[in-house]
Amino acid sequence: MVLTRDEVRALLGALTGTPRLLARLLYGTGMRLMEGVRLRVGDVDFGNGRIVVRDGKGGKDRVVPLPTSLVGPLRAHLEDVRQLHTEDLAAGAGAVYLPHALARQSPNAPREWIWQYVFPSARLATDPKAGITRRHHLHEAAFQKRIKAAGQAAGIPKRVNSHALRHSFATHLLEDGYDIRTVQELLGHKDVSTTMIYTHVMNRPGVLPVRSPVDGLG
Repeated sequence: MVLTRDEVRALLGALTGTPRLLARLLYGTGMRLMEGVRLRVGDVDFGNGRIVVRDGKGGKDRVVPLPTSLVGPLRAHLEDVRQLHTEDLAAGAGAVYLPHALARQSPNAPREWIWQYVFPSARLATDPKAGITRRHHLHEAAFQKRIKAAGQAAGIPKRVNSHALRHSFATHLLEDGYDIRTVQELLGHKDVSTTMIYTHVMNRPGVLPVRSPVDGLG
C-alpha cells in the first residue's frame, strides 16, 4: 500500500508527540517498524547526518540518511529521553537489554546512554528470568494502533500501517528520479528484484546524498 504525498501529510497531521516523530522517521528513512523502535541513541549520528540501522532483515547493518527536518525534533526528543534515563538511574534502574555477548564483555554497557532506546517504553518492566528491571522500547503494536487510528481520522481510504510509510518512501524516491540500486541499498533489500516492485517510473542515476522525501513536506 502506497500513500500519496498529500496522504502522508494528512496522516502525519493526525498524529502527535512521539508517534508522530516515529512515523516521520519511518517515512523519512524507509526503516521497518522494528528497526525504528529498536534504534539506539548511539546509532543516530547527528554529526555525519546518518542513522545506522543495526541487525536489519537478514542480520545485516546498513546506513540511511538522517532527514535534515528531523534533526531538531530528534534532538529535543532525546533530551527528554535522557532526563528519563537519568531518573531511572537514580531509582536503581536505567538498564536496557543487550545481546548476551556484549553484556558479558561490557557489564556497564546496559546502563550507558548510547545503548538506550531512542523510543523507550513509558513503563519499566522486570525480566522474569533475569530479575532485572529494564525499560524496553516502545511497543510496536501500540504504535500500529495509533497509525491506523490516524489514517481513519485523516480520512485516508486505504489500509494504513507502518509498512505503508516504507512503501511510500521507496515509491516517492523513485518518483524523484533516484536510481533503483540506491533505493535497494536504503531499504536493505538483498535482491534488487524485491525493490523492483516499486518501479513505476524510469530509472535514472541516483545522486548522493539522498534528500529524504520527508524533508519536502514542510
